Amino acid sequence: MKVLLLAAALSLPLPGAAVPPPELVREAQKPERISRFEDGAVLADFGRDAFAQMSLRLRSDKDGDTVLVHLGERLSDGRVARNPGGSVRYRLDTLVLRRGTHDYSVRIRPDKRNTGPDAIKMPSEIGEVLPFRYCELEGYSGPTPRRAFTRWNVHHRFDDGAARFRCDNDTLNRIWELCRYSVKATSFTGYYVDGDRERIPYEADALIGQLCHYAADCEFTMARRTLAHLLEHPTWPTEWILQCIPVAWNDYLFSGDDAFLRAHYPQLKAHCLLDLREPCGLISTTTGRQSPELLASIARSAPLRDIVDWPHSGSLGLKPGEGGEDDGFVYTACNTVVNAWYYHALTLMEQIAAHLGEEEDRALFAAAAAAARDAFDQLLYDAENERYKDGIETEHASLHGNMFALLFGLVPQERVPGVVRFIRSRGMACSVYGAQFLLDALYEARESDYAFSLLTSGALRSWYNMIRVGSTISLEAWDDSFKPNQDWNHIWGAAPGNLIPFRLMGIRPLEPGFASVLIDPQPGPLKRAVMRIKTVKGPLTVRVRQSGGTMKVRIRAPRGVKVVRPTAEAV
Repeated sequence: MKVLLLAAALSLPLPGAAVPPPELVREAQKPERISRFEDGAVLADFGRDAFAQMSLRLRSDKDGDTVLVHLGERLSDGRVARNPGGSVRYRLDTLVLRRGTHDYSVRIRPDKRNTGPDAIKMPSEIGEVLPFRYCELEGYSGPTPRRAFTRWNVHHRFDDGAARFRCDNDTLNRIWELCRYSVKATSFTGYYVDGDRERIPYEADALIGQLCHYAADCEFTMARRTLAHLLEHPTWPTEWILQCIPVAWNDYLFSGDDAFLRAHYPQLKAHCLLDLREPCGLISTTTGRQSPELLASIARSAPLRDIVDWPHSGSLGLKPGEGGEDDGFVYTACNTVVNAWYYHALTLMEQIAAHLGEEEDRALFAAAAAAARDAFDQLLYDAENERYKDGIETEHASLHGNMFALLFGLVPQERVPGVVRFIRSRGMACSVYGAQFLLDALYEARESDYAFSLLTSGALRSWYNMIRVGSTISLEAWDDSFKPNQDWNHIWGAAPGNLIPFRLMGIRPLEPGFASVLIDPQPGPLKRAVMRIKTVKGPLTVRVRQSGGTMKVRIRAPRGVKVVRPTAEAV
């Protein structure tokens, strides 16, 4: 049973009048398995984690019997983990039974942090939710058929049949399903939030979540709602302010609807951060250019800080000089990663301005992009070592400075081999967030075999490790050891959910609204693969077969969609 609720009465005011309220679904689910232990405790396993509520139908011979109800995401020695670590969730509630058979609702008390002033609140007509997979009853001796347990899974309206991927690599199939399901499971507020610890929208989560959502379902309102919120409630990282522009561009590219661009164009223009330009053409957040006027134009009161990747060494309980996910990045005034994002934002804003007929702005963005590119080339490239430095004032080079330069087209063709060699030498020296852009960059450089090896790796830094530790939603970090406070329900860890369809299978819109589509598979060692996605024009399916060094591609595209194949005709 599913109940659709239009969450029009969120306690947090909805920004952007043109964006409809979330369409949240409350779906009844029964456990997949029920186990009883020697001490009489009963464990119900729902198969997957979900943001949900719990109802029980229990019987008692007298009034006053008490039952302990343990809800959790993680097991320890076969029982619900009472101390799961980090921000992995566990809750205990005590039910006082009445004589006879009755229905009981398990209380989910609001968490102080994720219901704070900056968090997205659950609508009153739905109530509080908790991410959990398991329900354990302790102190109950009555009957426990499957029908005694009902988990009410809360999520945004979602078409489970919209996307399908199958290939001859079982690990990749499992990773795809982990990431596809993560989109649905983490949609419980109707916004892209950073998991259950804070329930706050961040631009980076929005960018990765948006792309994964477009692959898993043809749904645009969550991205628009989230971006409208972020334009009014931005977060602190410099690069993430710039990321609002690709989120807005992706909305137009995949949907063909430019209403959001038109409505928010002045705010998007401010998010280019042009006032941070140094005389050399690059931008800096540390040289006194963060004026009150600049911050007000992006709705910030506190200054921006560069992030590169997260967490940094020495943060969140990590020892200084140890840990961290930024590959030892050296932070200088003109940060290479920040300026790669700056250049990318300018190139997109040039296209947006051209589409909207803002010719003066188009010329401004084009000139700023050219100046940034020239400075990037002249000041940040280390010719002797064939790689890009972290900044002008350092000789240190990191994975991040090079992968973002490669991804955003800042590496001239003759330099690509050297930069790729350096990137490969660093391995997966980034977080689950950084991995999105590392894999994107590798596919841009047509390093499909190496990209495939990272996608399907069984190392500690891998998506398979998320499955191995027992999660059914993408994690916030590769493992607890990389982020001590991580949660087990974070959309930014689901990058293969968009990398598989848009990169490995090569399906990408060339013109807004899929008027034309590029089909350019890079399947690596796969022999067989099929991908179906749902577009605004209808379903689109790509089948790939490889044998004897020959790749055959079969395409079924919606009527009226122009298919572009860069290297071969569609079969």
